[in-house]
Amino acid sequence: MKSLNQWQADEYDNKLAFVSGYGKKLISWLQPQKGEYILDLGCGTGDLTYEISLTEAEVIGMDASTDMIRRAREKFPDIEFVEGDGHQFETNRLYDAVFSNAALHWMRSPRLVVDSIWKSLKPGGRFVAEFGGKGNVQTIVNALEEVMERNTGIRASESNPWYFPSIGEYSHILEQSGFVVRQAYHYDRPTRLADGEQGIVG
Repeated sequence: MKSLNQWQADEYDNKLAFVSGYGKKLISWLQPQKGEYILDLGCGTGDLTYEISLTEAEVIGMDASTDMIRRAREKFPDIEFVEGDGHQFETNRLYDAVFSNAALHWMRSPRLVVDSIWKSLKPGGRFVAEFGGKGNVQTIVNALEEVMERNTGIRASESNPWYFPSIGEYSHILEQSGFVVRQAYHYDRPTRLADGEQGIVG
């Protein structure tokens, strides 16, 4: 199985650019201000990091994937991008806000992630994130687990790369670290699978 940080950044930009497109609306929740210091956690190829930079906030993009960071630096050479693991990162300068779009469900140890975010924020700092919630792509997960176990004997549930929590579960983790949860909700976002013979494989 591939390590989770082995992404194909160019392919991601070609086929999955819609992920950043969906995330643009989340920036209005962040309300970045000129001069603020903001972390984009799990920045991918940097599209939303760039959008935040247009507000004249000082933004840094962080991702665990070397290839994603390479591509982000190519696309946006005036923005700082760093390779780092959301489970355990530190900063010498505290952030006014941490932003994350479509990344936290790839981080399987949420308490470590939330603790790192909490420690990286100024007092009163804010955390705004979007990621897959409980039941996300459940039909696909169930089908993959059933087929893999039947055809190979592999218990795919033990290798599931995703973490999809309920609102209550994640809010509890946030509150245990010290956060006050102001808003959290599940919403439906039907996403078309890849076209053609490859279908979901593509």
